[in-house]
Formats: sequence, structure tokens, C-alpha cells
Amino acid sequence: MKVLILKKVGKYEEEGAVVEVKDGYARNFLIPNGFALAATKESFQRLEQLKKNKAKLEEKEKKTLEELKEKLEKLSSLTITAKVKDEEEIFGSVQEAQILKSLKDEGIDLEKGKLLIEEPIKKLGVYNVKVNLHPQVQAKLRVWIVKK
Repeated sequence: MKVLILKKVGKYEEEGAVVEVKDGYARNFLIPNGFALAATKESFQRLEQLKKNKAKLEEKEKKTLEELKEKLEKLSSLTITAKVKDEEEIFGSVQEAQILKSLKDEGIDLEKGKLLIEEPIKKLGVYNVKVNLHPQVQAKLRVWIVKK
């Protein structure tokens, strides 16, 4: 049976590909789970509509993330207080969770894993942190670590 692949599944990585599979595999697994459609003229039209909808959603999401990037970059700096044991060395290190909490206090809610801290923050000072919002949208954030 020829099917039109809608989502990546198993060895079928390419969305929109027409492949020949066993009838049982198509009827019992691929089609009921939404991974594929029977290869008909209507299914090709449906695939095109799905691609258009997906492109619109991605564009809308990217626009929202661009606005968030502007908001992050308008925030000139983020100040975090830390306990100090020596002149400039702090107890432990400043982690992603602390930065995310400070951002949330500023009204910016980010998911864990979006921040890219290049080096461990173990001393007082100013650090540049990259924020990966989307593969095509990255922001820079300046974090100040000050004595408590």
C-alpha cells in the first residue's frame, strides 16, 4: 500500500514522502496514529494545507520570540546578589535557575535550558549570557553579580 508520510516515524524520516509499506502496517499503525495517509489526491491536498498551517504557526512563533528578544535586550542588566567568602569569590556558583528566577521577577518567563552560560559564574562581576529562544533567534543578556 502506498502512503504519504506526515510525521517522522521509524526509518521514514522525510515528511511528504510517498512510500510503499505493508497493508497491515499502514492500516494498523501509520494511519490510525496520524503518521501517514493513504496516497490519494485528497491526501496530497491535505498535506499542502498542513504545511501552510505549520509555516504560519512557525512564523507567528518566531515573531513572538523576536519581541521577547527585544524585551530581553532592552533590559540593560540583571542584578543577582550572592554571598561572598573572599574578596570576589562567591559561595558555590550562580546557576541557570537563579538567573531564570531573577528574569521571572522582571516579568520575563523563560524555560529551563534556554540560557547558555559559557563559563561557571564563581566571582563577582559582569557576565554575558546568551539566550537561545529559537534556532534563528538569539538574545544577549548582561548579568551583574554583586555582594549580598
